[in-house]
Amino acid sequence: MRYFGGTEPEHFTSGKLYDTGNFVLVNQLTEVLPGIFLVPTISQKKGTMELPELTLAIKGPNGLMLVDGCSHAGIEAILEAASAVDPRTEIVFGGLHLVTTPVEEIDVLVENLKTKWKVQKIAPGHCTGEPAFARLKKAYGENYLYAGLGTKIAQ
Repeated sequence: MRYFGGTEPEHFTSGKLYDTGNFVLVNQLTEVLPGIFLVPTISQKKGTMELPELTLAIKGPNGLMLVDGCSHAGIEAILEAASAVDPRTEIVFGGLHLVTTPVEEIDVLVENLKTKWKVQKIAPGHCTGEPAFARLKKAYGENYLYAGLGTKIAQ
């Protein structure tokens, strides 16, 4: 929606993506199928201010499986929003947008993911950054998976 100034367009000037598409603006926690939710967040961080983002939350027996893009709002803000579905998080997949974050802040975040949020497994991707990859891998050990292109995860 950021391409339309934050408002839903009445029509697409270049046509429709799909003739039978049913596009719905998601700006609140939405259950799209039983146990499958879209969790909206809006970044309050400098550089991505007011950037909306959706996270997919799948409710499983051990908590949520969260799939995010870049975590522009911050993974803790996403976990807070997703806790309305279930306070337990089994795994987080996706970028954590920490590539330029100072290592001291990364260390605090990693500790919070383990202790405050009790995230059981983590699969960071692209924009997480090498310092965060290393710290997450050390903290999570066998519960760390790199979510790169082609990675397959069996549940």
